[in-house]
Amino acid sequence: MSNMEQANLITEALNLTFFGMGFVFLFLTLLVLVTKLMSVIVQKTNTQKPAEINGMDDEIDEETKFVIEEAIKIHRGA
Repeated sequence: MSNMEQANLITEALNLTFFGMGFVFLFLTLLVLVTKLMSVIVQKTNTQKPAEINGMDDEIDEETKFVIEEAIKIHRGA
């Protein structure tokens, strides 16, 4: 193989490498942007509060609070 052929092969390899890496970079950048855009759209369309989604009230009654505290004590072995 002559030096000219080797230089052409190296040039082609570098071109393929740069185009390949550039394509991957652009694809991943586009993927991140689309994901962020979808997140913004979902947040704007979702008007419910987290407590409404879970079906939980802001306050717990005293009996439930007592039961939870006792369960924690039992779990810790106190």
